[in-house]
Amino acid sequence: MQIDNTTVDKIAHLARLEFENEAKEQIKKDMNNMLSFIEKLNELDTTNVEPLIYMNNEVNNMREDEVKKEITQAEGLKNAPKHDSDYIKVPKVISK
Repeated sequence: MQIDNTTVDKIAHLARLEFENEAKEQIKKDMNNMLSFIEKLNELDTTNVEPLIYMNNEVNNMREDEVKKEITQAEGLKNAPKHDSDYIKVPKVISK
């Protein structure tokens, strides 16, 4: 498979990127290099290799959540950069 200008344009559109002619040629060359590397992996014989599902054999040791009162509300507010008497103040990020 070879990457052409049409494919680069489609991928750039999906990624919301714009390339000039010189940059587009460099991207096309880099993408073709990546594809040739991946095609090289197809030469490997993987007939007796089992699929890797997990990186290790460790099992998660789950525990029950326990409510603990480690610090008081006043201690928690003490380190907040902005707060009032009861709550930490943060910038508004959601508008209606």
